[in-house]
Amino acid sequence: MTMYSLTPEGKKYLKEGFPEMNLLRELKKEKEISKLKKRIENFDIAIMWAKKNGWIKIDKGKLILENFPEKYDLSDALKKVDDGKEVDKNYIEILMKRNLVKEMREDIEKRAMEFVGKEITTLDPSLLKTGLWRKVSFKKYNVTVPGKRLYIGKIHPYQKFIMKVRRKLIELGFKEMTGPLIELEFWNFDALFQPQNHPARDWTDTYSLKNPKYGDLPDRKLVEAVKKSHEENWKYKWSEEKARRLMPRAHDTAISPRYLSKGIEIPGKYFSLVRCFRPDVMDENHLIEFNQLGGFVIGEDMNLRKLLGLLKMFALEFGNAKEVKFYPDYYPFTEPSVQLSIKNNEGKWIELAGAGIFRRELTEPLGIDIPVIAWGIGLDRLAMSALGIKDIRKLFSYDLSWLRDQKVL
Repeated sequence: MTMYSLTPEGKKYLKEGFPEMNLLRELKKEKEISKLKKRIENFDIAIMWAKKNGWIKIDKGKLILENFPEKYDLSDALKKVDDGKEVDKNYIEILMKRNLVKEMREDIEKRAMEFVGKEITTLDPSLLKTGLWRKVSFKKYNVTVPGKRLYIGKIHPYQKFIMKVRRKLIELGFKEMTGPLIELEFWNFDALFQPQNHPARDWTDTYSLKNPKYGDLPDRKLVEAVKKSHEENWKYKWSEEKARRLMPRAHDTAISPRYLSKGIEIPGKYFSLVRCFRPDVMDENHLIEFNQLGGFVIGEDMNLRKLLGLLKMFALEFGNAKEVKFYPDYYPFTEPSVQLSIKNNEGKWIELAGAGIFRRELTEPLGIDIPVIAWGIGLDRLAMSALGIKDIRKLFSYDLSWLRDQKVL
């Protein structure tokens, strides 16, 4: 059992009483704070503990007595220490913090002497307090021996990758765009100048919503401008009913016309990092639900060269790509259009993104008359390259052996 003794201040409190109890007794005669300060020694300490114990309150420069305890546990504890009796540990901690009691030196030295001349693995506090740590030997450790492996909690590596991509884009000055998972065909296709008879709008390439089947179109003036662009350039009768159909978003680019039509900063840089859905055959490179990183940059000086440079930066910075290639491609909403492919760590080429400059037939109905470079990157495939994964399905699996081996980034 650890023994304790009173400090000089503790002996004074035992003889004259605790300041907070002295304050309560004085409150029966005087309530003005200015006068009580002259009467009570350690007045600030008395106020602090009396308030902490809920005995007093302060009102307009006066102290109001709320409660007068029949006995004070700390006073009893202090008396027990002086009598050499055992005291509750909680009271001992309070008395020691108030510097009213201390551990007896003899007791500390007695404990420290138990270790003298022995080999120890843990340094006891008593050895430090007495300086007797110099008279013990410490067990040697072989730091080259592998320790026990710990499987600590950590963020999923794919989620960490997404957070890293989002943070870096924001640091580069991009603003994030968001949009609904369930989208109108108007935004997903029509506002992007994709004709209503395009094969990508068939049930084999996009999902549709069964109930509700239709939604409300946006501003009438915008709808009429899009309709005119379709009918004058694609030469067919545009259907408002088809544009009203609801569907799970098929690509991230569906968000871009929403922002372009409602007004944006020019010049400006925008990105979206969203979930998309397409009916596809699942394999090591394809999923029916996937993430895309899309966006656009708008400005008078935007051109294909700047687009290619931006895509290359994304591939090298986010995907750890070894090589980058661009191929001519076709999309209804961009001209010229390119495909971005990267070489992964295994030397395989992976199609990663589609990009291009938005066509005037798309931007003019939205009220934009300057160049807009845009892209849509398969974020899952980008993560595969960055994380060294061969199968895209692993990004969403519960493979504990793989998860445990991933670094805490």
